[in-house]
Amino acid sequence: MIALAWRNLWRQGRRSLISLIAVAIVVLFAVLMYSMAGALTNGMYADLTKEVGNAQIHTADYRDARNFSDGLLDNATEIRDTVASTAPDAVVVGSLQVPGLLAGEDRSRGLAVQGQDWPELLREDFVTDYLAEGTFVEGDNISGIMLGQSLATALEVGLGDDVYVYAPGTEGYGAAAYTVEGILDFEDPRREINAAYLSLAAAQELAAPDALSRLELHYPDINTVKEDALIVPDIAALQNALGESTEVEVWRDLSPGLATMLNFLAPMMVIMSLIFFVLAGLLVLNTVYLSTLERIREFGVIISLGAKGRRIMGMVTLESLMMCLTGAAIGLAIGLGLIALGSNGFTMPGYAVEMMAEVGLPTVMYLSIEPWQILLAVGFAVLTAFFAALGPARMAANIEPAEAMRYTA
Repeated sequence: MIALAWRNLWRQGRRSLISLIAVAIVVLFAVLMYSMAGALTNGMYADLTKEVGNAQIHTADYRDARNFSDGLLDNATEIRDTVASTAPDAVVVGSLQVPGLLAGEDRSRGLAVQGQDWPELLREDFVTDYLAEGTFVEGDNISGIMLGQSLATALEVGLGDDVYVYAPGTEGYGAAAYTVEGILDFEDPRREINAAYLSLAAAQELAAPDALSRLELHYPDINTVKEDALIVPDIAALQNALGESTEVEVWRDLSPGLATMLNFLAPMMVIMSLIFFVLAGLLVLNTVYLSTLERIREFGVIISLGAKGRRIMGMVTLESLMMCLTGAAIGLAIGLGLIALGSNGFTMPGYAVEMMAEVGLPTVMYLSIEPWQILLAVGFAVLTAFFAALGPARMAANIEPAEAMRYTA
């Protein structure tokens, strides 16, 4: 049956080849779309967690705090000790955001000045990715500040110039002058115009001695959304250990819009690929139907010799299945090869990189695909074959031998 089906498939080689290529292209597009969805999902997850952590610890009801002091963690040292014993794999980063007015000689801008401590891993990445000029401000440096390039341009200041921070209503000095020691270049212009970084010691001296706005928990070995499930026990244990006075939020709580988008990304790609398979199925249906019409007399002879209807249906279905599976194998081989090349990272050409950065998408993507997605693409190809062959196979199985002998294609 297999040898006969393969031979029948190539009686009209050009027509079968067109359908086979169509299935190959659709399978290729499907696996590439699935891998692109995986790249976008993991890329956005990695970018977000690198900036804000896999989880954050805040004082309870910090979102509703009316005063600056109401949103502070005054027991940050005690919380750090609890994190160290409960979640030893987490890298803890203390951060203090100070709302205020940043002023140059003639211009000013309202924003939140950020001070934080910098573990070595985060420091190296930040310097490599964003520090365009000058030196990095950290540790005991309480006189320096780093500004986004756009912010420095807006304030008409540069390296070595003085800027002034006014933070009324806080618990520290409330005002101080700093020297611009670093210029930062971010791909996202919205972030660059609001970027002002002090050392944690300087920010605490300015606004809140010994206090923090939040503690970030970074897990350097967790790089994908799938791996994120590994930190769930730590989060639950931390919330239980810290009690109701503090709140532990994971990245999904911190950015619910992004979390919703990531949840819908993979299903959207599946639906899009299904539409392409439907279109390819119409082409396969045309090929199988025409092939069946051309062999009406042949089927009549086979039935007259005693072949059952299910055997005829099996023959037509097998031809369709072999055509689709051959196309799927070709498309899958090319697609997996391209995914292997893209798994090391690639960037979009031209202005696409800037556009992606502006909307918060990762500029460097790493293609990845799950085994179930490969099986899904092959499964769609098999379903395409069966549904395309259903009508022609039933028609061939119900042929009357006497009428078939008089049929002329």
